[in-house]
Amino acid sequence: MDSAPSDSPVLALKILVAGGFGVGKTTLVGSVSEIRPLRTEERLTAAGEEVDDLDGVERKTTTTVAMDFGRITIREGLSVYLFGTPGQDRFWFLWDELAQGALGAVVLADTRRLTDCFPAVDFFEHRGIPFVVAVNQFAGTREYRPEEVARALDLDGGTPVVVCDARQRSSGKNVLVNLVEHAGRVHAARMLADVVRP
Repeated sequence: MDSAPSDSPVLALKILVAGGFGVGKTTLVGSVSEIRPLRTEERLTAAGEEVDDLDGVERKTTTTVAMDFGRITIREGLSVYLFGTPGQDRFWFLWDELAQGALGAVVLADTRRLTDCFPAVDFFEHRGIPFVVAVNQFAGTREYRPEEVARALDLDGGTPVVVCDARQRSSGKNVLVNLVEHAGRVHAARMLADVVRP
């Protein structure tokens, strides 16, 4: 017997997962998604050797060329849609389209190649999109305190930095909770500022 369609409105929150090449964006989306994620990965080829910097990620064999997509259902009528951005600069033209309507973003960082996340930080800062920096802790890398990473990236004081393991579902969910809470505070402050502005 078919159930009647629900009359409750459907709300979808859009979150981007961005960062440098090989930082773990596809892994994070895959670890938290309740559905098999849509991936647009292609094998790295000799043609890309001149443009793709594999320092620190020498074992990487594929790359995202458009986006990753995953979904999390919070409750009936409320879902989170995750869009992983491509990391190489030659695909950055896609970021503007992917960012439209986003609640906020996760900027994944690898402390071995911290400068690789500067373009994502700049992108979201210039567009006023709330974001958190999630330091993907790779095995064998030196650990840094969140405040050290924030200082190195010259982040605004209110931008959260969290440490995560992109392979672990619970760790990825913690990152998303931090982002939603931060984005809620930012959007509430903007609404209040609009109300009190003369």
